[in-house]
Amino acid sequence: MMKWKTDISEGRVLCLSCEELHSLGDNECQRCGAEIYQRKPSSIAQTWGYVIAATLFLIPANLMPMMVVTSLGSDEGSTIMEGVIYFLSHKDYGLGLIIFIASVAVPVFKLSVVYYLLLIVHLKQREKALLGLKLFHIIHIIGKWSMLDIFVVALMVSMVQFQGLATIQTGAAAISFCAAVIFTIIATEKFDPRLMFDN
Repeated sequence: MMKWKTDISEGRVLCLSCEELHSLGDNECQRCGAEIYQRKPSSIAQTWGYVIAATLFLIPANLMPMMVVTSLGSDEGSTIMEGVIYFLSHKDYGLGLIIFIASVAVPVFKLSVVYYLLLIVHLKQREKALLGLKLFHIIHIIGKWSMLDIFVVALMVSMVQFQGLATIQTGAAAISFCAAVIFTIIATEKFDPRLMFDN
């Protein structure tokens, strides 16, 4: 098993804000003033809690209607996948692909990565730590695009209502989807990637 040099093994503390190394015992970064600690307190327990909550919210987000269209007195709701299928069947491949990636692929990928990172720590698979770190950085980069589906629905609502074609309202899935995205972001923030390298 490969042995990594970490701040713990070197008796130092790393600031996660500016990456300045400090002597053991320092509680505040001398460069940026941020609070420093060798490992985020209760990182694993909090990450598990938030990622499970995100998973539970993602289920109804994909099963319940994302938007409800009222036209000629009748209501019709559509789920995320029904919206994707609708756009693909009307040859609007770009919008269908954007909604699929933003609302299905990205949330599932992010949750899968967080579960994978947690398993690396729990199963002490240090040889996978570098891959885990790369994946951790990827989900941080793509995290800001996670709410794209809500923006697309909001845009469609304003466009359709502006043209007076029908009335569109966001469905119950929108709340669940927002909650899933928020909990996934918090889970990612709570996870301390340095734990993957610890012995």
